[in-house]
Amino acid sequence: MVSRVRVWLNRTYAENVFFMDQLRRNPSDRAVDIHATHGDADSPVLAAADTADLEPEGLSPAGYVEYALDQCRRRGIDVFVPRLHQSAIVAHRADFAAAGTALLAPPPEAVAVFHDKVIAYEAVQAIGVPVPPWRRVRTAEELVAAVDELEADGHRACFKPASGAGGVGFRVITRSPFSLSQLSGFPTPYVQLDMVVEALKQAEEQVDWLVMPRLEQPEVSVDCLTGPDNRIRLSIGRTKNGRRRGFTLQEQWLEPARRIAEGFGLHYLSNIQFRMFGDVPVLMDVNTRPAGGLHQLSLCGVNAPWAAVQLALGEDPGEIVPPFLGQDYAIVSGPRQLRAVSFPQHRVEETEPLPAAVPAPVDSVEVGQAAQALPL
Repeated sequence: MVSRVRVWLNRTYAENVFFMDQLRRNPSDRAVDIHATHGDADSPVLAAADTADLEPEGLSPAGYVEYALDQCRRRGIDVFVPRLHQSAIVAHRADFAAAGTALLAPPPEAVAVFHDKVIAYEAVQAIGVPVPPWRRVRTAEELVAAVDELEADGHRACFKPASGAGGVGFRVITRSPFSLSQLSGFPTPYVQLDMVVEALKQAEEQVDWLVMPRLEQPEVSVDCLTGPDNRIRLSIGRTKNGRRRGFTLQEQWLEPARRIAEGFGLHYLSNIQFRMFGDVPVLMDVNTRPAGGLHQLSLCGVNAPWAAVQLALGEDPGEIVPPFLGQDYAIVSGPRQLRAVSFPQHRVEETEPLPAAVPAPVDSVEVGQAAQALPL
């Protein structure tokens, strides 16, 4: 009799409720139990899981590793998909293996390369993958110099943190003075250069930003599944051009993504993003974790989460070729269940007992999903 698989996702994105759905609807028809933890008691991933815990706040990375090891032992976790404190967790892969848990994450060397965008850009340039021009800035003077240089070359400048994910901190520079036009309609990523300069001068600490040209659409996110042998099992591009989304197998996107995933050992699921700089696709970002939109590959007849779990369990799914490319689509929102009752954040010392399991769901929250997603 084939055993039930126990999978844990820690403090992950709300959209990964669809990742969880796909694990349960796997083509192997294998029973899957999902454990989830989060710092937000109203995260829909807690309600979507079979068992759930509210994570203690205030743990150091080392303390979180101990918490995670305890979760794996107590919950009998077979496969752990870490997002929070991924760097610290993967450094203890042997400890998790001793607890009977496989980590669905790259080795620490690969995670370290892509934690810092400067290191990442320099590393991928060295293997021949194009990147946009960029400048690292920490002061107001450096920011102005970088913006002046880009604008002199005819580009619109933008900046983002040298480390981080999910587009947090991304802004587009404008020299237009602040006016009522900025207060009408929806908020935009545009920010006035003089306001940023003044904020930097008033700040007590330096920032760590990359300044670069604003890149053009289409944006193509290539979802990759790579084995521990550094060999790609799956690579499919998801295209984004305004509201319209779609899929691509064009080599101008997939070849550099495969070169990065295999060359740097991005084991299991990674997401490698490109945009256009002129007429050249250039690297925008690399995520060493499953993308929030990974479930959209179901529109191509592919269940990437389950293939990744198989790999982590040592059950090689082989090369995965999508049987078809799904039609173009848009992202819409819909209701998703929440736990029956909310409770406040629980801040604990690292030696306190762990929180109890979360009860069953009833309320709802909106979570984005791809229209016409297939039940894989």
